[in-house]
Amino acid sequence: MTKRILLVRAVNVGGAKLPMAEFREMLAGLGGAHVRTYIQSGNAVLDIPGDPAAFDRAVEGALTDRYGYVREVISRSPEELESALQAHPFEVIESKFSYIVPLTGVPAGGLEKAREVETGDDRWELTGADVHIRYANGAGRAELDMNKVLKRLGVQGTARNLNTVRALIDLAAKGAS
Repeated sequence: MTKRILLVRAVNVGGAKLPMAEFREMLAGLGGAHVRTYIQSGNAVLDIPGDPAAFDRAVEGALTDRYGYVREVISRSPEELESALQAHPFEVIESKFSYIVPLTGVPAGGLEKAREVETGDDRWELTGADVHIRYANGAGRAELDMNKVLKRLGVQGTARNLNTVRALIDLAAKGAS
């Protein structure tokens, strides 16, 4: 078993509902153990059997089968998420304005085109398979359109603010096997 922090892109916004109790049940049914969720935005910490990428794809399939929508599932080990947190390139003025966007993979190209997206006072930086963001006035009043950046990079990702990232790392540490 391998400990993973699982992130589902874009649930519990718009029409893509994912009740956390059902999500925990689904993950356990796929072989996950010690499943815990954090807030209502598709975050889970669990131990998984086998290959993490295969487990992520199995969760995507289960979500589509059960709920009828397609959502990317991105997972990281606690150590990978901690490394991303330590690599955050921006001064953190308010943790809720600073984000990490784990990506579905390392972009193969498109960085030059992505840098052409207007950002206003917001800032973003690519580090491996993660994008780091600092919103000047919060995500709710963003000048940066991260969806345009991701489209130009050719990958999907799911954003979590630094408070959530820290909470997920702590949750993983509390349940260390």
